[in-house]
Amino acid sequence: MRCSKGLKICCGVTALLLIILIVVLVVLFFTIFKPKDPDIVLQSVKLDGFKLEVFPTLKLNVSLGIVVTVENPNHGSFTYQNSTAFLYYRGNLVAEAPLHQDTIPARNDHNISTSLTIFVDLTKFKDLPSDYSGGVINFTSTTTLLGKVKVLDLFKIKATSYSTCDLSLFVNDQTINSTCNSEIKF
Repeated sequence: MRCSKGLKICCGVTALLLIILIVVLVVLFFTIFKPKDPDIVLQSVKLDGFKLEVFPTLKLNVSLGIVVTVENPNHGSFTYQNSTAFLYYRGNLVAEAPLHQDTIPARNDHNISTSLTIFVDLTKFKDLPSDYSGGVINFTSTTTLLGKVKVLDLFKIKATSYSTCDLSLFVNDQTINSTCNSEIKF
């Protein structure tokens, strides 16, 4: 009987400590470790190559060097696989940029460099001359990154990051304004 009573007390204390540990972990997950969406800022765009073909059709081939800064406010790092960013003009795909596998550190900024290749048959974009003469050409870029979030070097969770950016190219100033929205789904 004595052994049975001690065993019950030991099991009760263990269960109580386990419940307290679970409550603390849940509170931490929903407060401090709650996932926050990253901020994406376009840092620089550099012209790497330009080719205009006039015959047999009017085609444009432009290569741009791009540096984007990702601000990760989370307590976990994000390692993503090779992917591709897509650039659209009025809903039509006009460019692709490869994104090579990398890790964005926890609570840190990380620069991502890539080369964007624009391939356009100008005869298919009737609105481009009027947008150009109006001084602003608007683009939309989308990126999906598949990867894993690593929290406290203990937990690895599969995650997908979705990013959509609205880009405005100001022709006269030769500047680009960008507004990006990003979210992470687990």
